Amino acid sequence: MALSRYSGMEGNMPQSFSSMLDRFFNESVNTKGLSSFTPYVDACETQNGYEIEVALPGIRKEDVSIDFQEGRLSISGERKFEKREGDGRRYQMLETQYGSFNRTFYLPDNVNPDKIKARMENGMLLVTVPKDEQKTMKRQISISSEEESKENKAVKTKKEKASEDGKIVEA
Repeated sequence: MALSRYSGMEGNMPQSFSSMLDRFFNESVNTKGLSSFTPYVDACETQNGYEIEVALPGIRKEDVSIDFQEGRLSISGERKFEKREGDGRRYQMLETQYGSFNRTFYLPDNVNPDKIKARMENGMLLVTVPKDEQKTMKRQISISSEEESKENKAVKTKKEKASEDGKIVEA
């Protein structure tokens, strides 16, 4: 008996236009089968940073690489197909995607690259990218008038002259 895929209409219809495009590009790009695949990703922004969750079932953490450079976070790796010789297996269907992958995410300037952390658990890779508190902290900027600028310049020149003379001037 050969295994066959259920071909009902509900399984073939995409849930949204976006998923239809994803399916179209994934199926047309991945026609080679064992050359590459695109893992599923969930990305969200929290109050403290960004979280990227990548579905990598069957992949060891040693086979995954994470790099951050110039605002780009790249996650790459490979899922290897282990063909078992001599046990009489004949694949009737092979839907699991194998091969190398690379996903790149462009992050805003307010992240702290020194504190990026990654954890692999149960086939899920969780990358936490914290925001830099100095860059995200709200600051009140005072607005000066033209008169205040002239007064500040006059005070500065008095201070500069006094420091040249070796006097200590209080602000």
